Amino acid sequence: MKTFDYPQLQLQQVTTLPADADCCIEWRETSEHALINQHLNGERRLRQLLPSGVLWSFGKAPKTVSEFERLTLARAMVLGAMRKDDRHLVLIADDADHMQALLSAALAAQYELPTFKKNQPAKRELTISLLGPIDAETISLRQAEAEGNAYTRYLTALPANELNPWSYRELIEELAETEGWECKVYRYKELEKMGAGAFLAVARGSMNKEASIVRVHYKGNPDSVDTIALVGKGVTMDTGGYNLKTGGSMFGMNGDMNGSAVVLGNMLAATRRGEKVNMTGWLALTDNHIGSGAYHANEWVRALNGTTIEVVDTDAEGRMILADTLTLASREHPKAVIDYATLTGACIAALSTRYSGVFTNHEPWFLPLIEAGKQSGERIWPFPIDADYDENIKSNIADIQQCNPGKSSDHIDAARFLSRFIEPNVPWVHVDLASAVHKGGLAHVSTDITGFGIRLTQNLFKMLF
Repeated sequence: MKTFDYPQLQLQQVTTLPADADCCIEWRETSEHALINQHLNGERRLRQLLPSGVLWSFGKAPKTVSEFERLTLARAMVLGAMRKDDRHLVLIADDADHMQALLSAALAAQYELPTFKKNQPAKRELTISLLGPIDAETISLRQAEAEGNAYTRYLTALPANELNPWSYRELIEELAETEGWECKVYRYKELEKMGAGAFLAVARGSMNKEASIVRVHYKGNPDSVDTIALVGKGVTMDTGGYNLKTGGSMFGMNGDMNGSAVVLGNMLAATRRGEKVNMTGWLALTDNHIGSGAYHANEWVRALNGTTIEVVDTDAEGRMILADTLTLASREHPKAVIDYATLTGACIAALSTRYSGVFTNHEPWFLPLIEAGKQSGERIWPFPIDADYDENIKSNIADIQQCNPGKSSDHIDAARFLSRFIEPNVPWVHVDLASAVHKGGLAHVSTDITGFGIRLTQNLFKMLF
């Protein structure tokens, strides 16, 4: 498998412009360089090769913008601001928020998604100097978020013949050993004995019964028994099963494990920061294939918590594998369960790929969730989760239908379905990752695969826990 090749970056704070700078990005009201001011003719941005050989990019700093707008502008500033042989980038700003945004965009731009082309890009060693107001704590946070985001994008970009349920499980086991996390694997036969029928319905089509649920634990606060559970959908290839995806809609479904990648990216960011929080990651790893043993419509299965489910559509596999994984996670009675999944097209239809949807069974969290999205630049919007939506997934033969067989608010129905598998009195947040992929990038990230969910979750940790 192609390894995660994170670039070698050295960050430093400076008080004057370094003599060996190759390129500079300046985000201010006016430039400190006379030549730049000379050539500005009312434009808000200018890129100029100075006589010294330094590539200078200037942008007129905005006065009032949201964090998302600031990060988007920073991405535009960074784009094309470096040449391939440049080794020393200087970021210049008078405003602390602008400096943070520039740093986030510059760090995101340094990671290149894995490719399998004959000619591979050369590895770049880069020094980034920060000339302006920013403290060491903020630099550490942005570095950790950037690596977590890059790791999320790396996993999501891997082709289906590189990342499958078996190789993914091995990768997680190796990562846990490297990072000092506890690791426990619930394999197929063990899950059969436990009665995890919802997960196994999907996993039955997986080759050689290689599907598993993996639990990893980061102990950032050994003095506390409290933990936060992060649960991720890890479908490494979603064909749709017997409800086969058609018309090109299967292309890109190697990325249907993005929710699990967000969990690992957040755990990696927390580890890099040494955050004083205990965190348990639950990864539901399978693929969704057609085969003689694969599940199909008009079956019924019994989930781990005893709930019976009438199968309607095999392409609604995400909620099936999350059901038993959420039961396992919430049975440990964490302070909160947060799950991440590229779950429904209905959420994309409602919000586009610019926002992600969020649901919670804990009403006091609605406004903090919106605020965390605003502060992080990874925007989310809450949807209702009222009990009367259960009418949409009422079954005549089982406790619940997997999904509505007709037209319905499937993102809400899916959340109501998942809520059945959370243990009583456990606060829960469900993030439907509509923003996992956005053409042209989103906020500070320039690749279509956005790594959405790292900055958001790090903000949630600060606000809620």
